[in-house]
Amino acid sequence: MRNNQVLGNIASECVIRIWYVDVILFIFIMVSSKEKQYNNLNKNQKIERTSDMPELPEVETIRRVLEPQLQNRTIEKVTVNHKDAVAYPSVDDFCLGLTGQMVSHIQRRGKFLIICMKSGDRVILHLRMTGGLLFTPKNYPEEKYTHLIFHFDQGQKLLFSDMRRFGRFWFLKKEEKDTFSGIAKLGIEPFDPKLSADYLKTYLGTRKKAIKTCLLDQSIIAGIGNIYSDEILFAAKILPSRPANSLTDKEWKCLAVTIPERLEYFIEKNAISAEDYLETKGKDYRNTPFLRIYGHSGEPCPVCGSTLCRTTIGGRSSVYCERCQQ
Repeated sequence: MRNNQVLGNIASECVIRIWYVDVILFIFIMVSSKEKQYNNLNKNQKIERTSDMPELPEVETIRRVLEPQLQNRTIEKVTVNHKDAVAYPSVDDFCLGLTGQMVSHIQRRGKFLIICMKSGDRVILHLRMTGGLLFTPKNYPEEKYTHLIFHFDQGQKLLFSDMRRFGRFWFLKKEEKDTFSGIAKLGIEPFDPKLSADYLKTYLGTRKKAIKTCLLDQSIIAGIGNIYSDEILFAAKILPSRPANSLTDKEWKCLAVTIPERLEYFIEKNAISAEDYLETKGKDYRNTPFLRIYGHSGEPCPVCGSTLCRTTIGGRSSVYCERCQQ
């Protein structure tokens, strides 16, 4: 009888221990699964936040960093490591035409940069997806994927690197008309006084396409891309999927004010010194910490706290708040 009781106690203890191990194993599996999901989410969000090409605020930041460094500096020679980076003219004419030229100033048009020479000649460039520019001191090691190098006096260099090789350069003489780069097809700048509710309504008010798609049309407004169209529409409280022809006069007025206001805000937030720009190799100047919704799908809305949604509009990802935006 006593032996049976002992055996019963042992059996009960074994069942408890097995149950305990099962619980611990279950918890471990659940935690591991959640951690994997979290890591995947962060990985996806990181890709979403950094895969888009530089837009107006980023390009303007580069202009402001480089212009003081390049002004009144003489190009001693140009080295082209990847010939496709030069779209016009030939590589030989590009290098020969720029040798001995002195930089006057740098302009921005939409997402393009224009390096203007004292002679009136100019270099037009578009960074596309992964292009970057870095002005380096003497003996500074070349960056990986460096495709084009402007050699300046005193041994300094302007390096153009581009992992995906989509960036392009055009060199035009003083009197030469630009029929190559696409700048001639651009719409007005977001800071142009012509940008008004009437302008937007005239060019977009009859379109059935989503308002986000319309804002990406560079022939209407130059410089807005996937990132800042989301930020602008969130600030204006307009759903990105809304057909443009459904917007009210009040919403057009709001949009006309919000576009330059948001872009100016992000330009200021992007501000970086030449020293910090060089130290981070021109790769850590983006607005990621200040973006309110882009790249934050699945997170709480910064205004109302509801979960931010993500959808695809015209082949581009878009994040919005279904409660704040109508």
